[in-house]
Amino acid sequence: MDTSDKQRKKPQPPQKPRLINTKWVATIMPVSFVLSIVMSYMSNEALGNSGTLLSFVVLFFFIALGILFDMIGIAATSGTEKEFHSMAAHRVRGAKEAVWMTRNAEKVSSICNDVVGDICGIISGATGALIVANITRNMSGPMIVVVSLLVTGVVSALTIGGKAAGKGVAIAFSSKVLAVCGRILSVLPFSFDNKK
Repeated sequence: MDTSDKQRKKPQPPQKPRLINTKWVATIMPVSFVLSIVMSYMSNEALGNSGTLLSFVVLFFFIALGILFDMIGIAATSGTEKEFHSMAAHRVRGAKEAVWMTRNAEKVSSICNDVVGDICGIISGATGALIVANITRNMSGPMIVVVSLLVTGVVSALTIGGKAAGKGVAIAFSSKVLAVCGRILSVLPFSFDNKK
């Protein structure tokens, strides 16, 4: 065998994965833009002529929504697909969607933790500011500061504490969380069979 053959058969080094998935970034930016508009519109409509009580309901809803989607994102990154393969082979509803979520954990986490989570955080902050404005309408300067600090502290504590508790549950029960999400995704009008 001559040297030219040896050079041709020399193994190529493995390709490094791209640091930034530009196609995914280009997709997620308009999706987050649309989701942000839709969720902001919903909260503005709910808070338009609402009193303090309804404002608290909207606030807790968006905090809970942020915690829930944070759990889904963590479950997708910590779960494994092998436990769903036999379920998918037996045509268990939601199994192939759960496999898709684990294979696309980076994208699922980006949507759940970053897009939905950050939007819920922004809306929670805006709702908290509206609650402060409603409560302190007839109050003096020092009381406005106290109420503002209290509401901000409650929003932060509930969000951070809820996500901390949710992360533990999502890691410990990732397969159950993914199974439930898979069943919900299975009712959507498109297939997750060969989606990457």
